[in-house]
Amino acid sequence: MINKYNNWFICSLVNGTKADLQAAKRLAKRLFSLDGFRKSDVARHLGKNNDFSQMVAEEYLSNFSFSGLTIDQALRTFLSQFALMGETQERERVLAQFSRRYRQCNPERVPTEDSVHTLTCAVMLLNTDLHGNNVGKRMSCSQFITNLEGLNDGKDFPKDLLKVRDEEELRKSMSELAEVRTDSASHTMKRLGSGGNPLVGVAQQADGELYKSGFLVRKVHADPDGKRTPRGKRGWKSFYALLKGLVLYLQKDEFRVERELSEEDVKNAVSIHHSLAMRAADYSKRPNVFYLRTADWRVFLLQAPNAEQMQSWITRINVVAAMFSAPPFPAAIGSQKRFSRPLLPGSNTKLSQEEQVKSHENRFRAVSSELADLTASTPNQKVKGRELEEQKLRQEYLEFEKTRYGTYAMLLRAKLSSGDEDLSAFESRLFDDGGLQRAHSSPTLPLEAGIHPIVIDVI
Repeated sequence: MINKYNNWFICSLVNGTKADLQAAKRLAKRLFSLDGFRKSDVARHLGKNNDFSQMVAEEYLSNFSFSGLTIDQALRTFLSQFALMGETQERERVLAQFSRRYRQCNPERVPTEDSVHTLTCAVMLLNTDLHGNNVGKRMSCSQFITNLEGLNDGKDFPKDLLKVRDEEELRKSMSELAEVRTDSASHTMKRLGSGGNPLVGVAQQADGELYKSGFLVRKVHADPDGKRTPRGKRGWKSFYALLKGLVLYLQKDEFRVERELSEEDVKNAVSIHHSLAMRAADYSKRPNVFYLRTADWRVFLLQAPNAEQMQSWITRINVVAAMFSAPPFPAAIGSQKRFSRPLLPGSNTKLSQEEQVKSHENRFRAVSSELADLTASTPNQKVKGRELEEQKLRQEYLEFEKTRYGTYAMLLRAKLSSGDEDLSAFESRLFDDGGLQRAHSSPTLPLEAGIHPIVIDVI
């Protein structure tokens, strides 16, 4: 009876001709005190895309005082009251309301809501680095602070805003936020990508499903954040590659079932979450070479034994990344004076495959719209130097994301339409179909969908 009454009560309010502030206050009070509601019910009433839900969220947040608290402490206080659930857009609206309230409580500590939102998303992503058992070396508080340099509206965040009392408190608080459960007895977990940004590091299952294996020759072209790799570290090296789950393992010897991964194997492993593989059409020094750009914008050149294997690797990597990359946390990049790419979660998606492809399509449309607005705006002739460079970085990022999400959406939609669960069968069908051949797996080609080639400088 309670649930039926709640549904009638809320529908009558939302469908009213005018949002009722008093009604919003009453509902917010009931949600906060869990009067007839469960913790799992709260987020969906705070995150709906209508005026009434926004009023409810504002009233709900008014019950919290975050004055003098760090973001970590404020988030723990906030999320201890309910379970942050729902679609990506709903969670984004809830976190946006949190950011607004935190800024209201601490107007002197952070300059803008965007700065709070950036820090909030970073702390949520920190959970990915710290949750669970047997994850390996975890990020320290000092590393977390270092990775946020320059993201406070172009400046550094005050260190006292980021500090926690000790490392164990930080680990505990993040585990509680995500309510993640791991079974340490069933999976071997290892830390990957130790040379990259810890915020986009990913703990993966070493016994994950094998999607492809074979010999590849690798060259490291760019380090994290797209910085050119020093010449002495760019040499070509041969590996036996295994694509297992969201990880591309690069081993010096051919794979044997009884052989466990060595520390060197883990060091060479590459997480492919939110990555994109693309044919290196502009590279002529070696045949059958493709690029792999990762979530932290490292770039690898990978040479396959022949053209067919090159195309197969491109397809498998992009399909697996499309299937399992979790939707990004909301990012506040639009009004940041200093551009920075949003941090991407390394965990596996919890969406169904149909929901996943819709998420990719929504991101493709959103990025396309933002790119169109950016290119349509009249350039300010006074903009030069650092600001001009920031604009170029933003455009490069948006063009790449448009290609990536367009490729993900096309591949995953084609896979769902084919009904093939086995990637080998899907790949064969894809290449046999003249309308799909290459276009869905090589983002240098699908111009008919408005996806533009990505240019990577090679020397």
